[in-house]
Amino acid sequence: MTTMDSEAWDERYSTREYIWTITVNQFVEANLADLPPGKAIDLAAGEGRNAVWLANKGWEVTAVDFSSVALDKGRRLASEHDMEVDFIHADATTFQAEEEVDLVILSYLQLESDERRTVLEHAATWLAPGGSVFVIAHDKTNVTDGYGGPSSAEVCYSPEETAAALGGLSIATASTVDRVVDTPDGPRTALDTLVIATRPE
Repeated sequence: MTTMDSEAWDERYSTREYIWTITVNQFVEANLADLPPGKAIDLAAGEGRNAVWLANKGWEVTAVDFSSVALDKGRRLASEHDMEVDFIHADATTFQAEEEVDLVILSYLQLESDERRTVLEHAATWLAPGGSVFVIAHDKTNVTDGYGGPSSAEVCYSPEETAAALGGLSIATASTVDRVVDTPDGPRTALDTLVIATRPE
């Protein structure tokens, strides 16, 4: 990703209000609520909603994003919830973890295929034995059959490609899931890729 990308996201995040909901992603909550806490990385954490939720569950969380404005809002959100999160300003495509972790979250990190594969391959190497990579992202089918999200399938995911990029991990879940979105015209259905993969013990 480029400096221009980060500047564009800084501008997008520059409103005082949160541009996304501050509530944890529904799939993160549904799949990770009962996971024993450990060390986690929230990659491309944005305004920190998932990182703060994890911290509240007892996780030691590092939140990484290339938008300094988003990170400032994440720090504010963490402070409002009296939670400790380590916020790091870095590009998700080049960031490297300094130690093994028990969980890596990639939530709607929409990248073209080469960058996407690089990030997934990196994430797989950061896991301690038994650790998991959790991916939720706009699915390629969402462009034609779903609601919202990117207009280009080039930056969208598929369960098969995502699982393949996480070679060496045990794939627990790899599917396209429905996400109902409330709109002024009523509920609409978005289609997301959901993949959970674990490093063998």
